[in-house]
Amino acid sequence: MSTSVEIPPDDPVRSSAAAPVRDRTRRGRGYLTTIGLPILSLVVFVGLWQLAASSGIWNETFVPYPSTVWSAFVDFSTTHDGVRGYQGYLLWEHLYMTLRRVFAGVIIGIALGVALGLAMGTISWVRAVLEPWLTFLRALPPLAYFFLLVIWLGIDEAPKVTLLALAALPPAAVATTAAVLAAPVGLVEAARALGAKRRDVIRDVVIPSALPETFTGIRLSVGIAYSSVVAAELFNGLPGIGGAVKDASNYNNTPVVLVGIFAIGISGLIIDGLLRSLERRVVPWRGKI
Repeated sequence: MSTSVEIPPDDPVRSSAAAPVRDRTRRGRGYLTTIGLPILSLVVFVGLWQLAASSGIWNETFVPYPSTVWSAFVDFSTTHDGVRGYQGYLLWEHLYMTLRRVFAGVIIGIALGVALGLAMGTISWVRAVLEPWLTFLRALPPLAYFFLLVIWLGIDEAPKVTLLALAALPPAAVATTAAVLAAPVGLVEAARALGAKRRDVIRDVVIPSALPETFTGIRLSVGIAYSSVVAAELFNGLPGIGGAVKDASNYNNTPVVLVGIFAIGISGLIIDGLLRSLERRVVPWRGKI
């Protein structure tokens, strides 16, 4: 006669055997959330777009078919019938020039913004002097001072880079200031009690605790600078995605405008993903302390 031994529900043998199944289930749900849902939303968006274009409510100049935009993308990216891309430049060349301008402006703006944020967060009189000016600058739309920059700096690269730097500076400065002011008082006092000097407290306590929020400010700075790129490329913006969008809009060339918008948006998503990946490596303690 055979006897069977029942394993209690909380037995570690059963738990260890079920662990791989649970892990696979969690991974499957994770893939569905991170990959499946974005793809589904894209399919729904294109489907609704196709329906709107097919309805006949709007002229094709206002709502072109997805296939028309795809053809514009192919023409934009290749040489066809002796025509090279748009206005003599391929899509990647326009995008390269735009990214180069954004990169230069963002580096300058973020470097100045973080430095100002550290100073404002640690020195009260600096904060009292500079905070109203940062608020004033942050409230201004880029076009409000771009024409002034053109008068001062001409129509070459200088006003474009300066505009993007000015757009990127306030978010980085404000986020860094708030993060420095929110540094844990207990850790600061403990470091002082152990004999740390002011610069040591800033380097070893304040800056590490401020880095997560500073990265949030950096991401906001990049996003705001990127959203200002069309304004930055209003004058002499070719080659450049913003310049191409502005030029195409002059001729009601909606497919090329949409290609430019999608190029800006998709490249912005990629840049933000790279920044988030960098943040996970630079500040792995975010949310854990």
